[in-house]
Amino acid sequence: MEDCLFCKIMKGEIPTKTIYEDDIAKIFMDINPITNGHLLIVPKKHQENVLDIEEDFIVYALKITREKIFPLLKEKLNCDGLTITENNFYGQDIKHFHIHLIPRYKNDEYKEISNEDLLEDTDTIYKKLTEK
Repeated sequence: MEDCLFCKIMKGEIPTKTIYEDDIAKIFMDINPITNGHLLIVPKKHQENVLDIEEDFIVYALKITREKIFPLLKEKLNCDGLTITENNFYGQDIKHFHIHLIPRYKNDEYKEISNEDLLEDTDTIYKKLTEK
């Protein structure tokens, strides 16, 4: 897509702080990091969301995370864990599939927030999800 920010990055039109790149993906630093070392895994081929992404890419992204990127983050940044997240439609700022790798540290302030006031009890949700 011509106007896609990540497609422009893949073409080299916009510079990034790239950590890893091959024919399938580019892994670079997020410009608005949540923690030190926050990275994005982006497929070179434009695919918009989880409904479009090729399954092979998902497997590949997790493999490269497990074998190369998480060990690098642990070794170089001494992170204590890793949060892997991906947004679709609502909350997806850039409409080009990407996975966030967010290093976690025992002293970080990153909190996954729940809207407790909006939560229904789990029995109600379970019934909605399983009734025919």
